[in-house]
Amino acid sequence: MKVNDLVVGSGLFGAVYAREAMDAGRSVAVIEKRNHIGGNVYTKKISGIDVHIYGAHIFHTSDKEVWEYVNRFAEFNNYINSPIAIYGDELYNLPFNMNTFSKMWGIKTPAEAKAKIAEQIKQLNITNPKNLEEQALSLVGSDVYEKLIKGYTQKQWGRPCTELPSFIIKRIPLRFTYDNNYFTDRYQGIPVDGYTAIVEKLLKGADVFLNEDFKDFKKKHTLSDGTEIEYDRLIYTGQVDEYFDYTYGPLSWRSVRFETEELDTDNYQGNAVVNYTSADVPYTRIIEHKHFNFGKQPTTIISREYSHEWKPGEEPYYPVNDEQNTALYERYASLAEDEKKKNVYFGGRLGQYKYYNMDQVIAEALKLSEELL
Repeated sequence: MKVNDLVVGSGLFGAVYAREAMDAGRSVAVIEKRNHIGGNVYTKKISGIDVHIYGAHIFHTSDKEVWEYVNRFAEFNNYINSPIAIYGDELYNLPFNMNTFSKMWGIKTPAEAKAKIAEQIKQLNITNPKNLEEQALSLVGSDVYEKLIKGYTQKQWGRPCTELPSFIIKRIPLRFTYDNNYFTDRYQGIPVDGYTAIVEKLLKGADVFLNEDFKDFKKKHTLSDGTEIEYDRLIYTGQVDEYFDYTYGPLSWRSVRFETEELDTDNYQGNAVVNYTSADVPYTRIIEHKHFNFGKQPTTIISREYSHEWKPGEEPYYPVNDEQNTALYERYASLAEDEKKKNVYFGGRLGQYKYYNMDQVIAEALKLSEELL
């Protein structure tokens, strides 16, 4: 078969580009290594509950153009992300706000909270933070750091905060209002019918091939069933280092393992997102999926999330954007730039080695579409 555009990966970047290409009159084929479309935003309905298979995805943006675009393909509810954190027997609101500070110190006013934080920072006397721990302490003081940042961050990165570079935390938002809304973006919500339905609409009209690994296809432009695909342009949303056969070595990622189970109760934790910030709890958080859509089902489904170092063959989630990996990516980015001469373009979190929120992925895909179409 012959198409104008071959898209590798059916996540948001690839799906948005495919939609724009088809709307511009181009033919599109999509190959996807998984057995489903949607990439990490894939949701699956289990016992009437939309389960976020690859972790919580909460859509939020201040970009009106992106919000209007995604609303062409879905109806969104009015979900507001208000996670809570558990440290031992203590429970706190996130993000760090007056509810957090009031619970922690028994104070009531913003002035009292600011004074408490300033007092702790002064006592620490950290003038030149040498690592993440010192950087965080110099921003929020000892109590918030010890109870809500230290253990969680160590689990996320798989190493002590004293061994992490200070630049990972440039700032820590402290809100001196009684507001538990985690995001400050103008628009926020969860698609009523799940994210998979959005991707299905984006890909309508494209030839989609599942269970197809680009590494195998690349050798002779043939799918596993023998189907040949010729194309004029390639949009690649997989791992950039893998595309170049790890010429300079693999980039580092953090990955996530999920333990998902259905429980015979209608409400397990009373909130969609609960972080466990103590280092002695092995998982970073528990997601209770039904609360994203205000579910009333008789049972509930939860997912415990365990962060770990990525290994080839696993799903990469978070790029490790330290100095070493940033320098390594720049070498791959140079190769990717040269590939444009062959009409090959890289996009998305994996292709650009950058952590994107969903609205940023869509904006980047629309930007590339505008340039190419």
